Amino acid sequence: MTSGDDRSPASLSERELEILELVATGLTNLEIAQTLDISKRTVDNHVSNILDKTSTANRVELVRWALRWGKVCLQ
Repeated sequence: MTSGDDRSPASLSERELEILELVATGLTNLEIAQTLDISKRTVDNHVSNILDKTSTANRVELVRWALRWGKVCLQ
């Protein structure tokens, strides 16, 4: 685990949480954009902001972070 795992959870907007949930289901940015009826570029920006806020380097680390802090649940 990275040292960022010891920090308290980042504050994410409602839209960022919505996108995080879709990332955790395995959707690509294009699929997320189509699901939410927004542009892929907007999704790219949201994902980049989420990665920055959570100090994670990639989608796998992001999902691990989200599970650890209870931001998403796998069903």
